[in-house]
Amino acid sequence: MPEIPYHVAGGSFMTPAPQPLDGFLATRQALPEEILPVARGSRRRRLWEVPHKFHCPIIGSCFEVGELRTLMAKVMHFPPDTTDFVLHTTAVGACETRSQLAELLQRTLEKRYQLTIRRLASVKDGEALRRHWQATLRSGSDLAATLWAAWTHPACEAAVEQELYADIHMIQHQIGSGARTDLKTLERLKEENRHLRQQLDKAQGEAEAARREKAEATQSLGQRIAELRAGQVGRDACIANLTAQLDQLRESLPELRDLQALARRASDAEARLAGLDAHVAMQQREIDSLRQQRAAAASQALADDDSDEPEVPGIAPETLSGKCILCVGGRSGAVDAYRQLVEQRGGRFLHHDGGLEESIHRIDGALAAADLVICQTGCISHNAYWRVKEQCKRRGKPCVFVKGSGVSSFGRVVGAACGAPLESGDDL
Repeated sequence: MPEIPYHVAGGSFMTPAPQPLDGFLATRQALPEEILPVARGSRRRRLWEVPHKFHCPIIGSCFEVGELRTLMAKVMHFPPDTTDFVLHTTAVGACETRSQLAELLQRTLEKRYQLTIRRLASVKDGEALRRHWQATLRSGSDLAATLWAAWTHPACEAAVEQELYADIHMIQHQIGSGARTDLKTLERLKEENRHLRQQLDKAQGEAEAARREKAEATQSLGQRIAELRAGQVGRDACIANLTAQLDQLRESLPELRDLQALARRASDAEARLAGLDAHVAMQQREIDSLRQQRAAAASQALADDDSDEPEVPGIAPETLSGKCILCVGGRSGAVDAYRQLVEQRGGRFLHHDGGLEESIHRIDGALAAADLVICQTGCISHNAYWRVKEQCKRRGKPCVFVKGSGVSSFGRVVGAACGAPLESGDDL
């Protein structure tokens, strides 16, 4: 086999001398006898049966260079540095006869383009085959498959063969011209890609640095959140412990709320008592002033005193001498009148509503500070009545039970207390 076994142009067309053409029909009529359509039966041609000048476009169009190198390596040996051109021309030369490589390429083409071959099997004449080829050219797809199926088709006449060869030859030229343009474009795109790759690497580096910084910040925040959650768990446990202790204390002291209310009332009473003491001191100073005026005009002062006091006969306003009078019950609107009657006679006044709003337990503290207890039975609860009676009896406190709640009844009891001390349990 020569170094370059086959010239790429491969053979020559047997055509007459150039002459003016009146369309494709004139050219077809001028063809010599040997390239006119010849009946070949219904069998499709094999690769080595196709005219040798068609082998070059078939090999070049239907096989990639790498694929052709792989197929040829199965049936022949060649140096690894053999150029693509030498491989191509060697394959073209091997297809001129029925060689081992030609049979391998034939099987590969038949298997690869079997769908197109089946589609063209229904074509019965060269004109229909030409129309199918022109439609393929317009669509620009399946050129290699249609080229192989058409050149090996039984109805492929010599004129159709030449037309296919001319079309594929010009297409290869156009592809070569486009390939050169594409190579320039490819070089430009490679340069742009290199710049873009540099920018991408830089952006990726910045993104990686930002990601690491974000990861560190996230880790720090995660640790901080874990610390806060641990602190919250500790606080919740402490709150639960204190709540349990509080519940335990409340269970151990069922009257804790009443005692707290009593303590608040005692504090309020102390504040009120301080105010009353100041008021008593002021009243005492006024009384001293009135006594001096009465010494100068006794008759007129006596008349004034009689007009200010309630209608309680035989009562002197100063005979209580600072005694503490506790009123249990009574009308809420008359409490101020009760207080005025006691304080005008030099006494101190305490009041308890008899369990209507105030706690009954507060009565014990008030009884301890009282010198006389006036219990208005019509305005207190049964529990308060019996508690007052029992505590007064136990402490030896004088207690007067009054059925009415009028100011005059209260004044008579106060007046009687000013005249002579009453015994515990007296009734009016």
